[in-house]
Amino acid sequence: MENTTATNNLVLDVHEVPAKKSQWALLSIQHILAMFVACITVPLLVGTTIPATIISAGVGTLIYIFLTKKKSPVVLSSSFAYISSMIVAFGLDANPTDGNTGNYLALAIGMTLVGLVYVIVALVIKKFGTAWLFKLLPTIVVGPVIMVIGLGLAGSAVNNLANTAVSADNYNLVYISCGLVALFVTAITAHYGNKTLSLIPFVIGMLAGYGVALVWTGIGYAANWDYAKVIDFSPVVNNFTNMGVTSFIGYDCFGFLQWNNGTFEWGQILTIILAFVPVSLVTICEHIGDHLNLGGVIHKDLLKDPGLDRTLMGDGIATAVSGVLCGCANTTYGENVAVVGVTRVASVSVIITACIATIALGFFTPLMVVVQTIPACVTGGVSLILYGFIASSGVKMLINEKVDFNVNRNIFIAASILVAGIGGLTVKFSIAGQPVTVTSTAVAMVLGIVLNIVLREKKTACCECAACKAEETASEDKAE
Repeated sequence: MENTTATNNLVLDVHEVPAKKSQWALLSIQHILAMFVACITVPLLVGTTIPATIISAGVGTLIYIFLTKKKSPVVLSSSFAYISSMIVAFGLDANPTDGNTGNYLALAIGMTLVGLVYVIVALVIKKFGTAWLFKLLPTIVVGPVIMVIGLGLAGSAVNNLANTAVSADNYNLVYISCGLVALFVTAITAHYGNKTLSLIPFVIGMLAGYGVALVWTGIGYAANWDYAKVIDFSPVVNNFTNMGVTSFIGYDCFGFLQWNNGTFEWGQILTIILAFVPVSLVTICEHIGDHLNLGGVIHKDLLKDPGLDRTLMGDGIATAVSGVLCGCANTTYGENVAVVGVTRVASVSVIITACIATIALGFFTPLMVVVQTIPACVTGGVSLILYGFIASSGVKMLINEKVDFNVNRNIFIAASILVAGIGGLTVKFSIAGQPVTVTSTAVAMVLGIVLNIVLREKKTACCECAACKAEETASEDKAE
């Protein structure tokens, strides 16, 4: 590769392609490795279809690239912000005793609504700009809400780590040891790893945790000790017991084939709206921040060209399509922005190749069934970092925007959001006999918005500049 864009310090600019196929392939593989573990972690935690999520990430990114006229080197994949929303929708009246694995139709409706919100906001922004959005959702509201999203999932991470997600009686120290290995190896790799390893700390961490789980499982089978049998190999065994085409090519992996499962009723639509729409407003703010960050890396103003309206539409429509395929809600991936920053390769052609390869991997059943054997304790260990990272990003936002917590107004707004969200304050009522639940994240966000409107900023004391002194003198003369 030759540096053809010295003016912006990129090895390959957005519109350029690698000179050699081997370099092209390697650069694409890096993008796949950067997003893969986080991508599969979300469906592992929610219980949705892993292959459909991987395929949806590839398809969604291609949609985004097409709508942004191949001007923005973004990779879309599973969003952790929507985990709680997806759990709410996926569990609506699902009855495992009847063989139902989850309510995929409710999930699809929720993510289609997210896509609709993105498109509407994109159209409004194109017409009126972004000032109204930041006035509705200032940093003092968005920051604590992001913290709530991360910390609200802390219990899920701990339960998976300790194997108590189903019952407290299942507490298992062997499981905890596997998860903690995954956690520490992830953190050490991210902190001490070289440039290559530091891009894939979650890959290394989960491999280490899985390796320890394999050792414990071997001991468990050798000693006939169920307590140590961490890994369930049944997905692999079932896949190859009665081999057929789907044992190798998973064309039946999409969740929409299971829309008739569960007992979804249209009266539940308000619950779905209240679970997804408030979070979508927060992730729109994240979307803007991510594109500002990427724009700084590649020295382009992506909010102007291709334009925020196009990037939002690309992200939103990708999420809606993912919902139909029953993958997971999409978001821009910071891991892949890091790949662009480190390699200084912003080529959209490289990302398109990575998308095509990702889609192919999603259909490769042997890999998918192996992924399904990753124990919950390992993902739980990694999630201690992932969920904490979400919460920390909310803190980082408050620091970067220099929100002053010496001001009581800011303390009241943040405190109300944090306590209501983390404490699990929900609002429950019925409409025409159908139960409706407003999630704690939505309640916390509404409280923050209302308090931000009610508690107006006090006028600061007059400064000592010449203009203010002149105005003060004029006022005094008028009074005399």
